[in-house]
Amino acid sequence: MLAVDTGIVEEWLSEFKTLPEASISSYATNLKDKTALISSLYKVIQEPQSELLEPVCHQLFEFYRSGEEKLLRFTLQFLPELMWCYLAVSASRDLQSSGCIEALLLGVYNLEIVDKEGHSKVLSFTIPSLSKPSVYHEPSSIGSMALTEGALSQHGLSRVVYSGPHPQREMLTAQNRFEVLTFLLLCYNAALSYMPAVSLQSLCQICSRICVCGYPRQQVRKYKGVNCRIPVSSEFMVQMLTGIYYAFYNGEWDLARKAMDDILYRAQLELYPEPLLVANAIKASLPQGAMKSSKEGTRCIQVEITPTSSRISRNAVTSMSIRGHRWKRHEQPENGNDATELGNFIIPEISVTNVSGERTGNGEKSRTLAENDVQHIQGVQETATDPRTDSKGMPEIRRQKSVRKMMDDGINSTGRVQF
Repeated sequence: MLAVDTGIVEEWLSEFKTLPEASISSYATNLKDKTALISSLYKVIQEPQSELLEPVCHQLFEFYRSGEEKLLRFTLQFLPELMWCYLAVSASRDLQSSGCIEALLLGVYNLEIVDKEGHSKVLSFTIPSLSKPSVYHEPSSIGSMALTEGALSQHGLSRVVYSGPHPQREMLTAQNRFEVLTFLLLCYNAALSYMPAVSLQSLCQICSRICVCGYPRQQVRKYKGVNCRIPVSSEFMVQMLTGIYYAFYNGEWDLARKAMDDILYRAQLELYPEPLLVANAIKASLPQGAMKSSKEGTRCIQVEITPTSSRISRNAVTSMSIRGHRWKRHEQPENGNDATELGNFIIPEISVTNVSGERTGNGEKSRTLAENDVQHIQGVQETATDPRTDSKGMPEIRRQKSVRKMMDDGINSTGRVQF
């Protein structure tokens, strides 16, 4: 550790002690922008033998219990690095060097499990139903869901999972170690959106180190320092995956991908079903290639959102369309029968003085029928003008009778007349 870093940390320790209470809010706002201080604090935490480690842990705990939200988040960003240092020291069985780190982790844990009045907290988590759309899935993309009696009885019901109350801890042991660390990592994941890039990088690195130390992959990763295996629990690995999934889309694609592969590697060795399921689900949902310009800032996950307004296709089958289709089906045979009956026989318009036939526009069949009628009438006229006829007035009378007879025959055969 350089002397410059030591000076920055010592100045920070003395500054907060002399700070008036009215200036704490503005001090907390400017604290996150001090990148040199944050880098120096990481170097102090990474050196368990440093003389500044104990006062730094004490200062971070004072920040956490001050009640100022921004000071609390400032302490939370160092939580992954503090966990790694504690696990590394515990694996080497040098518990004396991790006393101040253990005290800080226990202090944060005991503050988080109670509310402001000192009562134990009970955390609740609502499990979403797959039959309803969310920002993570669309029911249509899952496939057909059978509407069984059991599925219908569960439709609309939300399942709530409770966590707690958690007991107070005075010291970390092999039995309660990962119970405490899992809860602390849960608190860290709840504030992921406020964590800076350096904290996400630290999370990915320590997850990778915890999972491969003491295994053959450690030689591939070229990690030095701790060579013994660090035991982990299934719940702790699931919480690690939660933070890594966030890091994928917030500027740390490469580190997050490496950490996820290492967690999957360790979960396969331990045969833990929960982290295997979560890791494979994350891996399947990732895009094929690495995201470009991953250092520019926050990334978004593209999902399909169900529209708020209902959309009905024009070709959709509705009650109105079925009713209209039924009406058309009943009307078409009647219209067809009328056209057929009228098309078989057309009454031409005939002038008695000037015999002629006119057709209506009912097709070629009507045209042929009209021409035959005209020929028939002309034949009647020619017969009436035969020179062998005795009376001159007989042709006119015969024409009138012929026309009347043809009209009567047409009315009797069809029952209706078209003009």
